Amino acid sequence: MDVLHTLGIREKNFGSSTGRNWNETTDVGELRIHSPATGEYIASVFLASEADYERVVTCTAEAFKTWRDIPAPKRGEIVRLIGDRLRKYKQPLGTLVSYEMGKSLQEGLGEVQEMIDICDFAVGLSRQLYGLTMHSERPNHRMYEQYHPLGIVGIVSAFNFPVAVWSWNAMIAAVCGDVNLWKPSSKVPLTAIACQHIVAEVLEEHDLPEGVFSLVIGKGSTIGEKLLNDKRIPLVSVTGSTAVGRHAAEVVARRFGRTILELGGNNAIIITPNADLALAIPAVVFGAVGTAGQRCTTTRRLIVHEMVYDRVKESLKKAYSALRIGNPLDPENHMGPLIDHAAVEMFVRAIERAKSEGAVLLTGGEVLDGAGYESGCYVRPAIMEAENHYAIVQEETFAPILYLIKYHGGVENAIAIQNDVAQGLSSAIFTLDLREAEEFLSCRGSDCGIANVNIGTSGAEIGGAFGGEKETGGGRESGSDAWKTYMRRQTNTINFGTALPLAQGIVFEI
Repeated sequence: MDVLHTLGIREKNFGSSTGRNWNETTDVGELRIHSPATGEYIASVFLASEADYERVVTCTAEAFKTWRDIPAPKRGEIVRLIGDRLRKYKQPLGTLVSYEMGKSLQEGLGEVQEMIDICDFAVGLSRQLYGLTMHSERPNHRMYEQYHPLGIVGIVSAFNFPVAVWSWNAMIAAVCGDVNLWKPSSKVPLTAIACQHIVAEVLEEHDLPEGVFSLVIGKGSTIGEKLLNDKRIPLVSVTGSTAVGRHAAEVVARRFGRTILELGGNNAIIITPNADLALAIPAVVFGAVGTAGQRCTTTRRLIVHEMVYDRVKESLKKAYSALRIGNPLDPENHMGPLIDHAAVEMFVRAIERAKSEGAVLLTGGEVLDGAGYESGCYVRPAIMEAENHYAIVQEETFAPILYLIKYHGGVENAIAIQNDVAQGLSSAIFTLDLREAEEFLSCRGSDCGIANVNIGTSGAEIGGAFGGEKETGGGRESGSDAWKTYMRRQTNTINFGTALPLAQGIVFEI
């Protein structure tokens, strides 16, 4: 593919870099990357060694000493230039995202647009890293708080958003004065290498030190564990499963480090009798099948009032029958493949488990073969009638399976069903009734970090803080005041008088 050459992807690539410089280790292991879209071999990546990791972290820690002293608006200017460079490479990078990961080309291009948008957001943020001034109880004293850079931010990203989630963390952290060490998913390393090349261009042009943006591609059992245990990395941002996040949190907490956890989602849409179904049905379908059901915000449960249940069911079956499944680089297709054969097996097992618990398969559920499906990673998305208490429904299955659940009575019953899972990422309600909408958004309503009215569970904008509650981990990334997580807070008191009064009226005389 021409995009590989454009993005600096070679037939064989090295797995760790501090910017322009790449470690050239070749004896740890080699990842051979195949496209889930076609099954074709794309390129390979040599895994980083533990010695490579040490060299990268040492360089990154040294770069922090320079980067933190650059004024925040100047750091923002570098991020602005990175955003401009991403604009230049949007088409090839978006194409590679689609080809390597399997999401539709429109979603791949949209992911790069997210990167551009977060750069723009971070540029403005670089002039708004505010503190607060408080009134002191002591005369001739001034008290305020300020925020300082933390140091190295470790970023562990998942395969489903191979570049966007890194940028959410890295660009915000960069304007805050932090440096970044990125460990991407080993399933999609080529897009990470492409991003490293793009960022390195900007840093080199402005004579910035190696290590501001670093990359290490390696095994979780070695490189991943070293990162989690490394006291030089005060903050680790982890996007992945709840099991992965729980382990990361425990390891990092033992050394009193911080974590940002963006973990599993078991997201629901509620459809009440007062819903505009012309709005609701397309939102449900995109939420359930976008990225082949491999988003943390994928719609996995649809909770529908009995009065409109049959109508919704038939509308969904009709919509699913019209879905075009195939090569994600074809803009006519709605859905591409799952990431690999293991994901396909998980999809099949989940459907069988659901059936064994009493669920009824309404449509889809089969693995596709034949012309255009040679990779073996394509499936037909499934709709299943189920009950919320089924064990499989309580889990997050990272695949396009939508569980259709009927509710009776008032909206409070639907909210109770929605909240009755361990995860708490994204949620939505479709209703034109103001009282139902406000109940859903109240303290008695959705317990998720994201709660939407008359839009779906997927497609969050970068301006709002992104994250969830319960087993989703409690982390927040991207917009609003999520930047504070990437900095250390400091309270300062200045005495500009000639006496030394103590707080709380304490008297101490010598």
